[in-house]
Amino acid sequence: MTFWNQTKECMSRDEMTFLQGKRLHKLVEYVYHNSGFYRNKLQAAGVLPDDIREIGDIVKLPFTTKQDLRDNYPFGMFSAPMSEMVRIHASSGTTGKPTIVGYTRRDIEMWSEMIARCLTAMGADRNDIFTVAYGYGLFTGGLGMHYGVENLGATVIPMSTGNTEKHIRLIHDCQTTGIACTPSYALYLAETMKKEGIDRSEIHLRIGAFGGEPWTENMRKEIERNLGLDAYNIYGLSEIMGPGVSCECEAKDGSHIWEDHIYPEIIDPETTKRLPNDGTRGELVFTTLTKEGMPLIRYRTHDICSLIDKPCSCGRTAVRMTRILGRSDDMLIIRGINVFPSQVESVILSLKEFEPQYRLVIDRVANLDTMEVQVEVRPEYYSDEMGRMLAIQKKLEEKLKSVISIKAKIRLMEPGSLERSVGKSNRVQDNRKLQ
Repeated sequence: MTFWNQTKECMSRDEMTFLQGKRLHKLVEYVYHNSGFYRNKLQAAGVLPDDIREIGDIVKLPFTTKQDLRDNYPFGMFSAPMSEMVRIHASSGTTGKPTIVGYTRRDIEMWSEMIARCLTAMGADRNDIFTVAYGYGLFTGGLGMHYGVENLGATVIPMSTGNTEKHIRLIHDCQTTGIACTPSYALYLAETMKKEGIDRSEIHLRIGAFGGEPWTENMRKEIERNLGLDAYNIYGLSEIMGPGVSCECEAKDGSHIWEDHIYPEIIDPETTKRLPNDGTRGELVFTTLTKEGMPLIRYRTHDICSLIDKPCSCGRTAVRMTRILGRSDDMLIIRGINVFPSQVESVILSLKEFEPQYRLVIDRVANLDTMEVQVEVRPEYYSDEMGRMLAIQKKLEEKLKSVISIKAKIRLMEPGSLERSVGKSNRVQDNRKLQ
């Protein structure tokens, strides 16, 4: 195993908690004197900087939510003056005001160092050539990965999204060895290569850094099989930093969180009670220990996962997070049952008859919730023979019901009939919101 910063990545737990405690105290003192938002919030909670002396004191601090960011749009969450801000990123704002995030020069340096750690953990080095196919611009994915690849000393091709045919040509002709994009786009890329008659033996890809949306272990296998690379999960969110908050190492046994910079917690999303780091599932909460421009305290991500603090075979001691099952605010409640799209995806990809392309259509008929799963059948299994298709449909229906405890309507689709995504996939159409 190779490391970007072995001293920081392999700290003992005592060393890490001591460092986190020092940084938490410094953070609270910093925002108390530099952020009107946090000063008011801390005073309302009856907390002063001197009350925070060790990392365990974090439970005394109030939570921060995305609504706080929207209520203080555009710059009310900043703790550094605009004269020190060198970068602004923002969310899409599709559900309201966009969330604005500001970075100082030191924040950008720290961010690129965190991504360099991620890439090194995946086995990348300065000899690699990466295409970055996350969106550039206000979205954090493109520029975040770009700076990280450059910090590693590797070569970056800033492909961004769109123009898949040109992307494939550059992967082939430039002999790129790495790619960073969403997992759904990686599948689309593989599908397009196949249509153009390019075999995976003709390309040199060996590492894929995939994130930006939840994906399953079965999707990993599908990507690896089609592109001939090792697929790694990289996680982040713009409010905290962007990609690079955590990543998988070559062990692929959970994603290491760089907790010398970002402190993670798991809470019960209903009671907000803190849960242990023993695999118990809950909502992920982050505190940015070293960020200057827009530090956040106990930010509720709404992402559902669990934390693991057992040692990793790679030698890194940082806490690991499991794959994101879904979001607490995006979880589908159907007839009183909690359903995550990732559960449906896992079932679909466990069956050889189906492509990794699907859509969930949720509706309400006669006051009863319904769920239709539209899924593409692989060409070799798609047939005009009714009995054969009914057998495939029943197979998926039964396996899905055994996992999510709901009988869903299965609609088998022709290969290539569902819309593809070159960015984040949108696999759920909830018509109940329109009623």
